[in-house]
Amino acid sequence: MSSLRVAAVLGLVAAYAVASHLLMTHASTHPWTVAALFGPLLAAAAWSGWHTRQPRLLLGCAVALLVLVGVVARGGVEDVNRLYVLQHGGIHLALAFTFGITLRAGAVPLIVAMGERVHRVFTAEMRAYARRLTAVWVVYFIAMVVVSLIVYALAPWSWWSFFCNLITPVAAVAFFAGEHVWRHWRHPHFEPVSLRAAWDAYQKRPT
Repeated sequence: MSSLRVAAVLGLVAAYAVASHLLMTHASTHPWTVAALFGPLLAAAAWSGWHTRQPRLLLGCAVALLVLVGVVARGGVEDVNRLYVLQHGGIHLALAFTFGITLRAGAVPLIVAMGERVHRVFTAEMRAYARRLTAVWVVYFIAMVVVSLIVYALAPWSWWSFFCNLITPVAAVAFFAGEHVWRHWRHPHFEPVSLRAAWDAYQKRPT
């Protein structure tokens, strides 16, 4: 992935985050706001399901699309803010489940499986680190849900929107970058892996 393409993708994500925050704080109850906020995420999930040949994910996206069309057609929902909170929490819980289920006995931890695909030599030390990292990501995703609920319960809606749309993506990038720096500092002998190689390994993970 070229630096120009990465910059373009990051720019689009930043623009979507800012637009989402503005819509949530100024027009959260408008039915087309629901479509604008959920539509791109649904399209991304459908693309992923098509690219990785996951019929169950595609079926889920089709059902979600029908629900979204129904919500827009009936003029939205009574407490749409809860819908946004559930969406944010649902995404993070789904990610926690995706990572966490691979930590069960007899399974291969997700990041271990990715490491086996991208590293020419995958040592026992690297395997142990990858297993711990899989568990750390599970904790991170669950912590984001907890923080989200606390902010929603105790702070104004604009604060939760800021947390969801701006803090959440920045936190994920910071966590990813921080782990990258930590790994190279603590384990400089680990074979480096490009972001493109890691993404390809994730896309080709067993389903």
